[in-house]
Amino acid sequence: MTVHPSTHFQPPNGFVGDVIPFEHEGTAWLFYLLDERPDAPPLERSTGMPWGAVTTTDFVDFEDRGVVLPSGGPEASDFDCYTGSVVQDETGALHLFYTGHNPRITIEADGGPKDAQVVCHATSDGDLTDWTKHPDWDFPALAGYSPEDWRDPFVFRPAADRPWQMLLATRRRDDPYRRSGLVARLESDDLVTWRDAEPLWEPHRFITQECPDVFQWGEWWYLVYSEFSDAFCTRYRIATSPDGPWLAPTDDTVDGRAFYAAKTVALGDDRYFVGWIATKDGHRDEGAWQWAGTMATLQAHQRPDGSLRFDLPDAVQAAYRHESDVTAQLEPVNGADGTVGNGATTRYASWVGPELPDEALVVADVVIEPGTASLGLLLRTSDDGEEGYALRLEPDRNRVVFDRWPRGSTGTEQWQILGDVPHAVELERPVELAPGAHRIQVHLDGDICVAVIDGSVALSTRLYDRRAGRLGLFTQDGAMTLQRLAIRTR
Repeated sequence: MTVHPSTHFQPPNGFVGDVIPFEHEGTAWLFYLLDERPDAPPLERSTGMPWGAVTTTDFVDFEDRGVVLPSGGPEASDFDCYTGSVVQDETGALHLFYTGHNPRITIEADGGPKDAQVVCHATSDGDLTDWTKHPDWDFPALAGYSPEDWRDPFVFRPAADRPWQMLLATRRRDDPYRRSGLVARLESDDLVTWRDAEPLWEPHRFITQECPDVFQWGEWWYLVYSEFSDAFCTRYRIATSPDGPWLAPTDDTVDGRAFYAAKTVALGDDRYFVGWIATKDGHRDEGAWQWAGTMATLQAHQRPDGSLRFDLPDAVQAAYRHESDVTAQLEPVNGADGTVGNGATTRYASWVGPELPDEALVVADVVIEPGTASLGLLLRTSDDGEEGYALRLEPDRNRVVFDRWPRGSTGTEQWQILGDVPHAVELERPVELAPGAHRIQVHLDGDICVAVIDGSVALSTRLYDRRAGRLGLFTQDGAMTLQRLAIRTR
């Protein structure tokens, strides 16, 4: 077992896929799909996908537990061990439910052979790194459900006098494909034999609702799921009963495009959403998003109306305890004068400060003046502020976006620039930006960047092309007052 040095865990031999969190004796066990990205096609692979695990009590330090649920082998139904859940029954025994998949095992469905998915079951007497599989308990999709989309079993008990419930990401076989997804619900009295029940949620909106997760927090119940139909993101719904009806808050997303497949765990009174920040093809800013990446955690905070706000975990913020106020180090460039963010209206002005460490927490306290179009931080920018990344707040649109400058070009001519791309289109979040005081936090950890506005709205991404540069500040078509700009390190 080794302790991982970063606040974002990634195994040395691969990438983090879907995370399956489980609290046990005050420790968060973060099981995950270990994606080693083999070069061989699926049918030529000799080993499939296993589960790995790390443990933590603060989401700052992680202890790597290695592989805890290995692939079943080329002939097994669980050649690939996909997403599931862990529960403890009333006797203290531990049950691990997961999705089994084998590309060599197909079933005739929807006009042709499809890779079938099955629900698998393993148990443990208490050691969360040692599981006994029970292949005789496997079961495929029940009648009416899609056999190739029958995955991500989440098992919980809504009350002591009710049966165990299993939620599944699946589809109705006869519904229009892109609207056929639902969160199916099965029931059991013994955690072995399962019967169909009324679906928990059937919105007729998505292909599937992956990685379903349900939890209670005070008087509210929450359904969390991830989808790739309207957008590629994790969403949540709220209700006053574990049976729904499930209502959408004003902003039902947890983060943006890069943060996916988040499931939740409680430690004490705190609730955490743990997912992964996707890598990009070729480790380039222009590369396509890939499946799996690096583990990432956001802490949820509950509002009186049941909606949630998302922030960096308290312990992560506290870990960056060495603060340097760099407000006085900012130098004017591009139309700025020597007074930084003094509330004066400008067309465009920017200031650059010191070099950013590879790992840091940047904190900016600003006051937005009425009528301001945009303002924000420059990250890893050049000395003149003309090349780098920008986290841009747009009060007139009530959104935050991630941008880079220059954005790129389509050719060698002067006019062949990506001028019709307003920002990284998949990286935007709605956020209330009324005139007044606001706080911007940016957590940098190598090529990972997690921004949080007002402790409420998170936006994660990757920074590949520029691994070094200065910290800066800008304002456009308006005015802001800078109260503090600080760099905090561990």
